[in-house]
Amino acid sequence: MRRQPIGMLFSAPYAVFVAAVFAYPLGLAVWISFHEYIFTAPGVSVPRPFVGLDNYSAVLTDPAVRRSFVNIGIFLIINVPLTVALSLLLATALNSAVRGRTFFRTSFYLPYVAASVAVVGVWLFLFGSGGLVNQVLGSAAPDPSWLINENWAMPSIALFVTWKQLGFFILLYLAALQNVPKELYESAAVDGANRWRSFRAVTVPGVRPATTLVTLLAIITGANLFTEPYLLTNGGGPSGRSASPVLLMYQRGIEQGHPDVAAAIGVLLVAGVLIVAGAQQLLERRQR
Repeated sequence: MRRQPIGMLFSAPYAVFVAAVFAYPLGLAVWISFHEYIFTAPGVSVPRPFVGLDNYSAVLTDPAVRRSFVNIGIFLIINVPLTVALSLLLATALNSAVRGRTFFRTSFYLPYVAASVAVVGVWLFLFGSGGLVNQVLGSAAPDPSWLINENWAMPSIALFVTWKQLGFFILLYLAALQNVPKELYESAAVDGANRWRSFRAVTVPGVRPATTLVTLLAIITGANLFTEPYLLTNGGGPSGRSASPVLLMYQRGIEQGHPDVAAAIGVLLVAGVLIVAGAQQLLERRQR
């Protein structure tokens, strides 16, 4: 800041945006979580007494909330490794000189920019009770079907989100691959390395910063899961096995009129994401 003070001027608009859209709502959510808070009409003033940790106690003793955090843990365990592995492998393939490369790049990116409601309709056609996948599998299909099965509902959502967001993460890896020197691949070939060995020894280390970014973004977007369980499993079914914390925030805060409880769920979710992201960053630093 001392060497380039004009940078403060250039960054001021974004700093105001971050303060208004992220910092203030987060601070307000923390404040609401410690008070008995209800929505009121504009201009109406009602007492909102301080209740300490009562909202957090209610959240932590609620089986549905605990189940939602387990669900999102299952989701992340499936989604994050699949996202990193598939996006890197596909980006590497699309970065090579193959016929129809532009077509394939567009095809992988199309689901990411498509409207979620439309894409969910395609997924329901494939994985519904009478869907195409069940017709192909026949007697091997799960019963109940994928999206109404307590064991398969959340894994099915994780696969859907992985497929839908894959194009964006492929794009990140394609950008990172442009910075990997071609001389390294040539040196590896001279040393007798095959494609798999070159991938492990050159590509994977060369895109490590992008892998850190992809992992972090996948964790954050996964923790904010809402649209998919809301639409695919009719609001978190069956029996709450696909409910996410953000979905419960909506149900508790908007549908049931308990924004104080919803705020407590949100604060715990933010804390959990920060802990997971911090642990991931720590592991990355130790591996360097």
